[in-house]
Amino acid sequence: MQTHEIARRFTDHFVRAGHTRVPSASLILDDPNLLFVNAGMVQFKPYFLGEAPPPYPRATSIQKCVRTGDIDEVGRTTRHNTFFQMAGNFSFGDYFKAGAIEHAWNLVTGSQDAGGYGFDPDRIWVTVYQDDDEAADLWRKIAGIPAERIQRRGMADNFWSMGIPGPCGPCSEIYYDRGPEYGREGGPVVDEDRYLEIWNLVFMQNIRGEGGTKDHFPIVGELPAKNIDTGMGVERVAYLLQGVHNVYETDLVRPVIARAEELSGRPYGVSPEDDVRFRVIADHARSGVMIIGDGVTPSNDGRGYVLRRLLRRIVRSSRLLGVHEPVLPAYAEVVRDMMAPAYPEIAADFERIVAVVGNEEEAFLATLTAGSKIFDVAATATKQAGSTVLAGDKAFQLHDTYGFPIDLTLEMAAEAGLTVDEQGFRTLMNEQRARAKADAAARRTGHGDGSAYRAVLDTAGSSEFLGYSELIAESVIVGLIVDGAGVPAAGEGAAVEVVLDRTPFYAEGGGQQADTGVIVGADFTITVSDVQSPVTGLIVHRGTVTAGEARLDAQVHAEVDTDRRVAVSRSHSATHLVHAGMRRALGDSAAQAGSMNAPGRLRFDFTSPGGAVPASVLADVEDEVNAVLIADHDVRSFITTPDEARKIGALALFGEKYGDSVRVVEIGEYSRELCGGTHVHRSGQLGLVKLLSEASIGSGVRRVEGLVGLDAFRFLAKEHVLVSQLADQFKARPEELPERIGGVVERLRAAERELERVRADAVLASAGSLAEGAEDVNGVALVAVSAPDGVSGNDLRALASDVRGRLGSRPGVVALFSSDGVESGKVSFVVATTSAARDRGLAAGKLVPAFAKAVGGRGGGKPDLAQGGGTDPSGVPAAVEALRRELAGAARG
Repeated sequence: MQTHEIARRFTDHFVRAGHTRVPSASLILDDPNLLFVNAGMVQFKPYFLGEAPPPYPRATSIQKCVRTGDIDEVGRTTRHNTFFQMAGNFSFGDYFKAGAIEHAWNLVTGSQDAGGYGFDPDRIWVTVYQDDDEAADLWRKIAGIPAERIQRRGMADNFWSMGIPGPCGPCSEIYYDRGPEYGREGGPVVDEDRYLEIWNLVFMQNIRGEGGTKDHFPIVGELPAKNIDTGMGVERVAYLLQGVHNVYETDLVRPVIARAEELSGRPYGVSPEDDVRFRVIADHARSGVMIIGDGVTPSNDGRGYVLRRLLRRIVRSSRLLGVHEPVLPAYAEVVRDMMAPAYPEIAADFERIVAVVGNEEEAFLATLTAGSKIFDVAATATKQAGSTVLAGDKAFQLHDTYGFPIDLTLEMAAEAGLTVDEQGFRTLMNEQRARAKADAAARRTGHGDGSAYRAVLDTAGSSEFLGYSELIAESVIVGLIVDGAGVPAAGEGAAVEVVLDRTPFYAEGGGQQADTGVIVGADFTITVSDVQSPVTGLIVHRGTVTAGEARLDAQVHAEVDTDRRVAVSRSHSATHLVHAGMRRALGDSAAQAGSMNAPGRLRFDFTSPGGAVPASVLADVEDEVNAVLIADHDVRSFITTPDEARKIGALALFGEKYGDSVRVVEIGEYSRELCGGTHVHRSGQLGLVKLLSEASIGSGVRRVEGLVGLDAFRFLAKEHVLVSQLADQFKARPEELPERIGGVVERLRAAERELERVRADAVLASAGSLAEGAEDVNGVALVAVSAPDGVSGNDLRALASDVRGRLGSRPGVVALFSSDGVESGKVSFVVATTSAARDRGLAAGKLVPAFAKAVGGRGGGKPDLAQGGGTDPSGVPAAVEALRRELAGAARG
């Protein structure tokens, strides 16, 4: 049975049982605790946590998931995938244990002719939580599973929670016995390779309290409404039903291995080491394409780092198979063909996807060259220090600064006879990730755990947003939070978070900055500086009580800073126009990857597989956008379904989660996007859009920055004044300035080149007099002086070499010092030796330590030429004397 058919049967089974089919969410959701969606229930968390009412009592989905915690196990076991599909059915206060068990059993063991999977009931085992007698009884009654195939396990294996206070409950797992050839008798508690888990049924019936560990935490009560959350591993079911040995040999993954066999000329299934590489390629290629499809691009942190690591492991594994030409586009094509039937957006967006992987492979090949040199320096320094362990901070630097993956560092270290302080590296990586995750979480929840927000939501319900049409409203304070805890009142000077029953304030989101303004009560005032939505449905105003005492349940007057809101709205509408203009100019591959809409200015990030956008294209986009402004198109918004929005061509953004209804914003016929932000009423209200710059911010991602309205006008006015001043200075018309200025610059460069030539001639002319002034130190001609003024760097080396040449066949040492004066705090030096001097054991690099300390410096080099620098120019005479003593001693020796 093919994988797509397995997913189709799951969906059909539960739709027939009254479940609403819910499409897979993006792999990228706005959750500070997750890099990627890693389970089917993630998109339903607001319903399970009570943050929003569920729009249906039952649901089913086939969710895209990525888990990378055990990435190193990929290819080495039969069941680890980084990307996988989780089939799930969910009940929100509807059916419970009996219904979940019956639905699962009927699908798993139902005949294939009747739409089931046809597993042999006698090979099914289940586990239940240690004291969940109810679940054990139901398995016996509904499925007829004998007691000896129902095993009990503790909290670590069969009790589920989100890791925070909230819903939790026991779970029951379904296993399939693959047979004695795969391991020991005794059920899942003995061997989970032979007995393969295919489905987990979570019975949310309890409430987790504060504290505890992952495997042991307090249960403080029962949920008033009990829920069901299940997850079936589609790939695991596929490899059982397809009769293959592991998930990598299933119908959607094996074709990538076949392509790798073609490229490498090596067969799969012969060498265990090669087989691991084949599996890594197959797994990571699918994961990489799916992650890029949801808008992630390679980078050195967060999701981008995970993607980069996956793609680079593919390239590295391919090279170990003997493939040195580019491979990522070829693998991506196979993944597209396999996954597009279930995810058609992969085919529609493939031009961008293949460009991203191609650019990353090209960048990695450059990294291999540069990173190898950097690694060689670090490895040499480690060995010179007498160590066999490359320091963790060195490995981290290679990763963080140069994009060198840790697994490659480990392999190269082993080849060099070294190990790596992996613990030190991972500590630094964890610290970096923890900082990033904490920053994201703190931004959303104000450093609190979120319980205070959920308490307000439970008691007062969702906030009503009025800001599309109103900037002033009469409201009631339904929540008052200080330092993460609800309070009845807050006095003057207190930093507070305020929740109103209805508000005109826009919470930051979709790239649009939050509103500011005031909330005024009968005898208090709160200045609002930020607005966030830390939990779905709740709008939280952050600010300071500037007068009186703010109180819960008080009647208030909420007023948005109108000038700021209007300016931000202009920027947001301008961003939509720039997005549309870029797509018209560059094609659909120019997909939005982020934005920032602030008063009078905008920042628009977009994918650009082709690299930099030519200045002429940027000018054309700017011209086209301003033409839309002059046309003064109507800007309108309306609510529709996601399907209808797609049909009319509305652009959806990567990583955004959309519900059953979406808001579409149209600017004439020029732009149409899904958007929850605020906008102008007509395009002419923007006044003017000026695009200032375009630059790279990451692999395949570009950023355009611009000004809007009065800010754009002021910028152009300053530009006009500047141009007028230059025209006056050059006695030229404005259009003649580029040619005039170019001519002046070229003449300056020519003058600099001539000055450099004259200076070099003068420097070299002094070589003869310096050589003639050489002193004899026991048979060695020594020239040790400060060089003429203005000599430094290459000139100093050239002069030292010239003086050495003029010493002829004599044993000779030349030491020249250069500085810009004692006040500069810097001194450079070069030491050169003649061949006869080197024959007497006088190596330039070994002479440097004899005098470098006198100028507060150090240096080194080869026997014929060495150089260095110091921080004490006043020490030059002492350095010359030290060198003189060193030569006298060496001559005597």
